[in-house]
Amino acid sequence: MKFFVDTADVAAIKELNDLGMVDGVTTNPSLILKSGRDIIEVTKEICDMVKGPVSAEVVATEAKAMIAEGLKLAKIAKNIAIKVPLTWDGLTACKAFASEGHKVNVTLCFSAAQALIAAKAGASFISPFVGRLDDIHMDGTDLIEDIRIIYDNYDYKTEILAASIRTVNHAIICAKIGADVITAPPSVIKAMATHPLTDKGLEQFLKDWAKTGQQIL
Repeated sequence: MKFFVDTADVAAIKELNDLGMVDGVTTNPSLILKSGRDIIEVTKEICDMVKGPVSAEVVATEAKAMIAEGLKLAKIAKNIAIKVPLTWDGLTACKAFASEGHKVNVTLCFSAAQALIAAKAGASFISPFVGRLDDIHMDGTDLIEDIRIIYDNYDYKTEILAASIRTVNHAIICAKIGADVITAPPSVIKAMATHPLTDKGLEQFLKDWAKTGQQIL
């Protein structure tokens, strides 16, 4: 499974990238706002750091304007994936971008029907939002499973990019289902390395080592 980092925080991306934990990055208008930086500047810095796709999102809502914005974003770097919302105008823009060889991340997916139509429009990635479905008392990982079945039935090449990943459990369930990618905040990715029994075991080892009176260095 690929790990994309869902942030525009360059320092956080660098920390994970240095450990080989970053296969790509996703950003959105909210994350750009949180970074407090210019979208072109921060996206270029991220693209220079990360080898994989970096999603940069359009903010227009009409297809013609989306296409103009997306083409401008695509000029930032070769590894840009243009991010568009899953609307009819977004699908129109997706088709235009895909036809010109650009990677496209279709976001804000909440149904299998939406995922199917995005694949037919040429999406490189489909971003179903797991956590936001959980918020309305649905199991967001069920959607990941539905999309996996449909895409496998027809050999669609669109990658399932499980988004709105808020917990380690979300990540593991998506991995078991066979999502191609998860995108998660740095805190969730780092939390995957922790377990209370690991902490407890290490504490005991250190106590026992202290009793030996030895040193390694």
